[in-house]
Amino acid sequence: MTLQTIITALWLTLAAGMATGIGALIAFFCRHTNTRLLSFAMGLSAGVMVYISFMELLPEAIINAGSSFYGLQPKIGVTLAFFAGIGIIALIDWLIPNAENPHEAASVEDMELLPGRSRAAHTGIVVALVIAIHNFPEGIATFISATDGMEIALPIAFAIAIHNIPEGIAVSVPVYYATGNRRKALLMAMLSGLAEPIGALAALFLIMPWWSAELNALLLAVVAGIMVYISFDELLPSAERYGHHHLSIIGVIAGMGIMALSLLLL
Repeated sequence: MTLQTIITALWLTLAAGMATGIGALIAFFCRHTNTRLLSFAMGLSAGVMVYISFMELLPEAIINAGSSFYGLQPKIGVTLAFFAGIGIIALIDWLIPNAENPHEAASVEDMELLPGRSRAAHTGIVVALVIAIHNFPEGIATFISATDGMEIALPIAFAIAIHNIPEGIAVSVPVYYATGNRRKALLMAMLSGLAEPIGALAALFLIMPWWSAELNALLLAVVAGIMVYISFDELLPSAERYGHHHLSIIGVIAGMGIMALSLLLL
């Protein structure tokens, strides 16, 4: 991997993570959440992730695995790595108490439902920490995808950025309600998003020194598993909770179509 590719990958993860700030700004300056747009966008993000995982990352992982993948037949090894990726992100979810898990659809109107200012402050801080934990492996995923080319990394970063917007709302609304301080709420939301570039740096310094074709295949398969899990466990349920089922499905199909077209043209 060239230095330019590494720098670009780091910028991509930073941009994707900072999308939490967009969510915070929406919470501050919009009286009502555009649930139709968010439902479509979440579906679009899921469509991009699922299509890339099955049509690009897994086939590329099998190719890179070569004739022997850590002593296993390549397809078997890649399949195991794919489900290992699902297991990793599922374990993170399992370790987080359901009451504090940020996988509920967030909206500006949620401010009216908060029980009290002290409780709201606590909720905002806990949700920020939980989102940071989720964003760390997403940063690794974005960085690793860049090793397979920018045509893959760019849509993945875009998809992750879209799903970070409601997370920014989820952090900023309770913090702003508790403190009345927009700057503090925006800062808290953006700090939760910084876990993504930190994940990318972890991948750079802990994984890259051991880089090989086999390791690349392993990581691509793991990343595919992580993204498929996020799509089915987080993005699609959130899109449904916004209440526009058909729009979210149209978003999924549109995301798949956009990725199919881009991969055919590139």
